[in-house]
Amino acid sequence: MSYLHQFLYGIYPYIALAIFLFGSLARFEREQYTWKSDSSQMLHAGHLRVGNILFHIGIIGLFFGHLVGLLTPVIFWETLGVSHSFKQMIAMVAGGVFGSMCMLGLLILMHRRLSDARISAVTKFGDKVLLVWIFITLGLGLSTIFESAQHRDGDMMVLLMTWAQHIMTFRGDAADFIVSAPLLFKAHLFMGLSLFVIFPFTRLVHVWSGFASIGYISRAWQLVRSR
Repeated sequence: MSYLHQFLYGIYPYIALAIFLFGSLARFEREQYTWKSDSSQMLHAGHLRVGNILFHIGIIGLFFGHLVGLLTPVIFWETLGVSHSFKQMIAMVAGGVFGSMCMLGLLILMHRRLSDARISAVTKFGDKVLLVWIFITLGLGLSTIFESAQHRDGDMMVLLMTWAQHIMTFRGDAADFIVSAPLLFKAHLFMGLSLFVIFPFTRLVHVWSGFASIGYISRAWQLVRSR
């Protein structure tokens, strides 16, 4: 195992998560007026609604799919009698559906943002980098489906799950489990981890507000009285 591999998949995940958490806190503390999605709906609605819906449903499905699929202990699925090959097939189908929705929505939003003169004029360089980064990450993720289809025993998925769970439990041997993983999977992992790095410096911070909005459900009633 090379030092580069150990750094990228054994050390870099912690660097990425640290930047993600502390960078978000610093952004909220120092630049709250920039904590927004920078919507361009007022400039031109266009296909914003359909692109926005497809993108958000797709990316939310992918996020929770990766979260459950990678961090659920292997013994849990084995106890339920779910084979590795069947779990991989479910992951391929769900990933293909949500990934395709997300990609289609992203392409609509990218075309709208870059083809309209007024929207393009207010699009920051960081926004363009973010769009391209997500596009590449999605493309690599969808490509892994074809790679997985050639090896349906589910062994590679188990290795990826073990890697993720060892990272989250701070075990130093995590990188060992994906030494033999195809380059396509490694590239997808790197691009996905790097999204956490750029997260605090882009409009993605509004995702935190989306989760925080759940608190409104239990918020007390606001009383409004006339003078």
